[in-house]
Amino acid sequence: MTNRRSVLGAATTLASTVAFNGLLGRKGVAQTIVKGETRVAHSTPDIVYHNGRITTLDRGKPLASAVAVKDGRFVAVGSDSEVLPLADATTQVVDLHGRQVLPGLFDNHTHVVRGGLNYNLELRWDGVRSLADAMDMLRRQVAITPAPQWVRVIGGFTEHQFVEKRLPTIAEINAVAPDTPVFLLHLYDRALLNGAALRAVGYNKETPAPPGGEIIRDAKGNPTGLLVARPNAMILYATLAKGPKLPLDYQVNSTRHFMRELNRLGITGVIDAGGGFQNYPDDYAVVQKLADENQMTIRLAYNLFTQKPKEEKEDFLKWTGSVKYKQGNDYFRHNGAGEMLVFSAADFEDFRQPRPELAPEMEGELEEVVRVLAQNDWPWRLHATYDETISRALDAFEKVNEDIPLRGINWFFDHAETISDKSIDRIAELGGGIAVQHRMAYQGEYFVERYGAKAAEATPPIAKILDRGVKVSAGTDATRVASYNPWVSLSWMITGKTVGGLRLYPQHNLLDRETALRMWTENVAWFSNEEGKRGRIQEGHYADFIVPSKDFFAVPEDDISFLTSHLTVVGGRVVYADDQFAPLDNNPLPPAMPDWSPTRLFKGYGAWGEPEAAGKNSLQAYRYQAIASCGCASACGLHGHDHARAWASKAPTSDLQGFFGALGCSCWAV
Repeated sequence: MTNRRSVLGAATTLASTVAFNGLLGRKGVAQTIVKGETRVAHSTPDIVYHNGRITTLDRGKPLASAVAVKDGRFVAVGSDSEVLPLADATTQVVDLHGRQVLPGLFDNHTHVVRGGLNYNLELRWDGVRSLADAMDMLRRQVAITPAPQWVRVIGGFTEHQFVEKRLPTIAEINAVAPDTPVFLLHLYDRALLNGAALRAVGYNKETPAPPGGEIIRDAKGNPTGLLVARPNAMILYATLAKGPKLPLDYQVNSTRHFMRELNRLGITGVIDAGGGFQNYPDDYAVVQKLADENQMTIRLAYNLFTQKPKEEKEDFLKWTGSVKYKQGNDYFRHNGAGEMLVFSAADFEDFRQPRPELAPEMEGELEEVVRVLAQNDWPWRLHATYDETISRALDAFEKVNEDIPLRGINWFFDHAETISDKSIDRIAELGGGIAVQHRMAYQGEYFVERYGAKAAEATPPIAKILDRGVKVSAGTDATRVASYNPWVSLSWMITGKTVGGLRLYPQHNLLDRETALRMWTENVAWFSNEEGKRGRIQEGHYADFIVPSKDFFAVPEDDISFLTSHLTVVGGRVVYADDQFAPLDNNPLPPAMPDWSPTRLFKGYGAWGEPEAAGKNSLQAYRYQAIASCGCASACGLHGHDHARAWASKAPTSDLQGFFGALGCSCWAV
């Protein structure tokens, strides 16, 4: 958090910058740097960052203390004595105060375009560790949300993250929101609607059973408020789509705030995997506007996701004729097709339900679409949870490969939780890749319940995929089936634990910290066809880097998921700064719109906007570990399971009867 001392420290840094520049005079060194296919010519850098402990991920120069940036790219990486002399009086010089520096994190699969349109409407339970806190957030948000708006909690969390290990009941939701519609989406397995929400969407006794889902009813046939994704999540998507939407200028504001939240967590780039009810180009207008106005604070490569069952080939024929692969710029550009190529190939990832059996026409429909893409040199990505889906899709890909070689087209599978050794080898033979996400961190308990702990030990087998030389990288699949927090993904790959604390993986399927970091940086570049341009702190690469809140390589494993960024730089520009770097922030934002937006009060992951209220159980690793390990029979109504907080407080305990009666606190009796 920013305090007076950190502000004064940063102000001193800025003052010394001016003095340093004056001493240097004009000593810029003209040079040309060649790395792979990237050639950068420069005379004087725009900005120099020095006095850091820089992990470059460049195997030829793994460590450095300073970097120089010109026109958004690194033009020099080395020691202070090597880099500082490149500056002259026009160069900004920033002291990194000896802090650790890492390459910017790059999410291989997320839904920022869709998420940004709605971010300011959503109450985020991502990272909230207590259901009591989550319900208090809901109650407070209901109190300020005007009719006819909804309060929405849209994914990014699991019941297992709560110390109570459960979801709220519909009765509990109705108690805090008798008149305001509440829609709560839990992963892609169910949604909870209160009575007001049922009235708003028009679900009643006469509503017919919808295709692709189930409306749970009471003995009289009335909807209870529970929607179940059985056999798929179509009812969840369709019901959510009935809610009010933000006007365009509010959507722009919302998207900027979402990007800011990603920057706060160290994300400098994403690949957007499209999504249902997300039409191109209409729903991309907001990000296009931000790109046109140079307001992008993350680099975004987008894939086009078909929206029309049985008309998928027509979609891609139209798009390949009107959209040029890679069209756009370094901040917003096209990245190919998917993750939905044909609806018949979609294997729904709800581990509470049996594995879906795909239609017999899947291979033929998929082959037609892939043939169109390969003919136009468009890469593609394909959502595939189960090996049964992957093996059948590979049958179609191999048929296309007989006529059009696929090697060199950067195509890949997404997710691949149960992929087999044979399928890995077939992907390698065709030159494809595998993009994994941390969905098992949120659904691991359900997978184990259905398939057993042994089956869960390699879901997916990341270490084996790496050993076999197949292109593989990491991401989140945010914002519905998992959170957007990259550190949760890194923690999952390193510790093998779910967010609920269940250890899924044996040691041989875990990654060391450097390998996990590469999964989030240099490895992702292949999936956006930008190898040699990004992912390392290296001459010629985009100048994207972060200063984590603590040393990633030194913090205890269980603290990794609690990391944030204190300085996030994209293209050399500071887009987020906190702590001692706060005065450097070059990304001012107007307040979240509308004025009742949950983003104004709670901010984002773990309710970080309220570190001593809604976020009190969520933002400190050691407190959470104590709460999670609490063995008492029931939570205290005031403090949840955070008894240590109560014991350490200066409570007026001279009158215990009055104290307990006033506050309902049972911590003292534990």
